[in-house]
Amino acid sequence: MEKPVIEPQQGPAPEDLVIVDLIEGEGAEAQPGGMVEVHYVGVDFETGEQFDSSWDRGQTIEFPLAGLIAGWQEGIPGMKVGGRRQLTIPPEAAYGPAGGGHPLSGRTLVFVIDLVGTK
Repeated sequence: MEKPVIEPQQGPAPEDLVIVDLIEGEGAEAQPGGMVEVHYVGVDFETGEQFDSSWDRGQTIEFPLAGLIAGWQEGIPGMKVGGRRQLTIPPEAAYGPAGGGHPLSGRTLVFVIDLVGTK
């Protein structure tokens, strides 16, 4: 797999989490609160500007879903290893409303996540 390119988003930002499977995986299924190994790219919905990418660091990252933003906790379970999923996450399910102290507070985020492994 290659690093995904996230096309500019059209229209107003959604108010709820939007989950779109770009590639359906064939492997084990990610479980709520489980450990996942992923490659991902994250961009700002409005500007299309990338703010984070495991691809640019050249390695996947592994973490427990329970420790992640709500949009990932809700959006990754059910994915299968080998799959690629796009999540569009409103601020309430990401880093909270504007002024919340995080650089991404108040922003709608778009992630493309490749599920490499799960435990």
